[in-house]
Amino acid sequence: MNIRIVNKSKHALPQYSTKFSAGVDLRANLDAVVTLKPLQRALISTGLFIELPVGYEAQIRPRSGLALKKGISVLNTPGTIDADYRGEIGVILVNLSNEEFVVEDGERICQMVIARHEIAEWILVDELQETERGAGGFGSTGKA
Repeated sequence: MNIRIVNKSKHALPQYSTKFSAGVDLRANLDAVVTLKPLQRALISTGLFIELPVGYEAQIRPRSGLALKKGISVLNTPGTIDADYRGEIGVILVNLSNEEFVVEDGERICQMVIARHEIAEWILVDELQETERGAGGFGSTGKA
């Protein structure tokens, strides 16, 4: 798949780390470091702009290493970039740890996964087909 990209950052284009990686790491594009205090969030610039084909989205997800080792996550996970969005990709990072975290220019801050999706057409009905589960939710199956 080809995706048009404008790179206004100081860094190379995103790349897949391994042959079978689902996502590419995005890097912070900063003029100065950003310090996130515990429970603080900030919008981090990437300097990247993309043009997705219709029927696709880009999902912005946390990096597992940052989450485990530093308590850093993407606040609206997964964030969605729609095919008609042409602005800069920004990443809302949140510090869920008890210590300050410094985001430096060029640091890998999240993953971006390109995913196909469908456009739903809603059919208004008076009732839905019954299932064994029915309306049970939030632990209703009784299984851990």
